[in-house]
Amino acid sequence: MLVAAAVCPCPPLLVPEVAAGAAPELDTVRAACTDALGVLAAARPDLLVVVGPAEQSGRGRHPQGTPGSFRGFGVDVDVRLGVATVAATERELPTSLAVGAWLLERTGWADAPIEGLGVGEPFAPERCVETGRDIAARAGRVALLVMGDASACRTLKAPGYLDERAAPFDAEVARALGTADVAAVEALDAELAYELKASGRAPWQVLAGAAEGAGLSGALLYDDAPYGVGYLVATWS
Repeated sequence: MLVAAAVCPCPPLLVPEVAAGAAPELDTVRAACTDALGVLAAARPDLLVVVGPAEQSGRGRHPQGTPGSFRGFGVDVDVRLGVATVAATERELPTSLAVGAWLLERTGWADAPIEGLGVGEPFAPERCVETGRDIAARAGRVALLVMGDASACRTLKAPGYLDERAAPFDAEVARALGTADVAAVEALDAELAYELKASGRAPWQVLAGAAEGAGLSGALLYDDAPYGVGYLVATWS
């Protein structure tokens, strides 16, 4: 069953080498992510699954040891999803899971076996929830690291330009994630999330499915929209 979860944003800018001169601007969110991963370690899981949004090529399961990199962003930074194993493939991690792997390497994760799951934006809420239930049943103590951003339409300079629906959407997501409101996360509107370019919708709903019946409590560690994109850090434990 699910014993803990950490929700983190997944912009490549979290990696200082990618952010370059802008790196200090995200120090606060990096610190919040580190705190969130501490909650996962404290839960002593038997299995950690990193879930994040992915394009077609990156969808599906990624075994422990799968490599990833940020070379596509012009920096010579490579990561790996935990210690290399014979099960690892040379299929690279999608960016969201590479950011997750970078966070885990940064905090020295060695507390449980790891695997990744890339989920696509079209993944229907019902399928997300069902996937989460399946993950929670895979071990006695399962933890999730859930990667994904809120809306990308919070300001005029945001990637999706300003959409007046973005701030209320993000506020409801922050409330739901910060209080571990499983029903509210499951009820997020997939079409609205798509229109607002909220990449975290499907991963969050996988979390909700995994958390059904687990009785977890939530805490919101970070809620802001640098660059017009909603970044949220939360823990469920």
